[in-house]
Amino acid sequence: MPTRTCLALISLTLFDLQAAEKLAAPRLIEMARQKSHDLVETLRASLGEEQIKKGTAFAGEGPDFIWAFESDAQPVLYVDDRAMGPMTRASGAANDHLWYSTGQLQTGTVHGFYYLVNGTRTGGSKDVPAYGPESYLKPGAPQGKLSDKIVHTSKIYDGMQTNYWIYVPAQYEPGTPAALMVWQDGESRKRPNDSYRVLITTDNLIAGKKIPVMIQVLIQPGLLGDTKMRSIEYDTVSDKYARFLRDEILADVQAKYNIRKDAYSRAISGTSSGGICAFNVAWQQPDQFSRVLSHIGSFTSIQWHHDQPDPRENILGGNDFPFLIRKEPKRNIRVWLQDGSEDLENDHGSWPLQNIQMANSLKMRGYDFHFSFGGGTHNGAHGGSELPEELTWLWRGYDPAKTEESYEMEPAEREKPLFRVRIYSR
Repeated sequence: MPTRTCLALISLTLFDLQAAEKLAAPRLIEMARQKSHDLVETLRASLGEEQIKKGTAFAGEGPDFIWAFESDAQPVLYVDDRAMGPMTRASGAANDHLWYSTGQLQTGTVHGFYYLVNGTRTGGSKDVPAYGPESYLKPGAPQGKLSDKIVHTSKIYDGMQTNYWIYVPAQYEPGTPAALMVWQDGESRKRPNDSYRVLITTDNLIAGKKIPVMIQVLIQPGLLGDTKMRSIEYDTVSDKYARFLRDEILADVQAKYNIRKDAYSRAISGTSSGGICAFNVAWQQPDQFSRVLSHIGSFTSIQWHHDQPDPRENILGGNDFPFLIRKEPKRNIRVWLQDGSEDLENDHGSWPLQNIQMANSLKMRGYDFHFSFGGGTHNGAHGGSELPEELTWLWRGYDPAKTEESYEMEPAEREKPLFRVRIYSR
């Protein structure tokens, strides 16, 4: 075979491999800037044919983003309701219908986008996270160690089996008691590609001394036979799950690691039903946890029962929490709530309205709280993108020489009005 033919075949093979390879945002953006002849194939391989056709395809790293959309007519990209300008055809061929745009977004928060094509709105997403530097692996930041899966059989839930993992930071020293943080839905939180990037973020923040050295417990909802216990554990407003954590899971963890027992040094977090769970645990046992991080919390009536099997149980629902906060004695807890205006609404209630109720009740009673309210859906993009800020705020002022602090509302929050709802469309 002639040498020239061999080189041509090798070149073609390399082209096919690159075109089929899934590339990250920086490489895609660089190819777009260079007007690479491989751009069309690489965008389709990297962002997905279905997503491109639906108008939901994007990729980003840090502030730098690229969007791609298939359309007969030239689309105009809108990000956060602001026009980013007409999109660029991905190839020079007039019959090619793939368009792209590149741009920069503010990091540490969530964004939304859509397209206008011939004046009609189409495609898009309300859940585009732009991660800051604390959410990426940092050279030199020590990485902790994740345990193997631990299986626990409960007595409080009478035979329920629960999986959990323990994450130990590199800076942990057995002779020095560490702080503690518990994450609900722990199997997701331990994954590097989870929207929260928990382990990467906490490694970076501990290395930067923005949060204390802390043992993290990542716990899954349990199974009782064939029954999935997530809602029963997480959405029930009682002290049962709090006792399960304290008397069973954390008792086992404390037998292996030197963990501080003061509530000042303990935080708990969760998402959706895990969000109300985190708040409920601290509400029921403020002597165990004083720092709460709730993402898109389900403060609705999921486990409220009209016809109670035993009237003495007095089963409440998450929808009762705003009124409990206003009426019951104030707990010494610090709370970060996060939700979005496009979150769920169903027979159990409205997630956005209930979180607004929670925020207003906490404000009325003078709690040390922060409410981060955006435009996202029932999704981890918002909470994940701002997780470094959330954890830094939650642990701000932490002093390992102390065992308690009386939390007070920040002056800036005290000066703000209550949250109000304005109906802008039907």
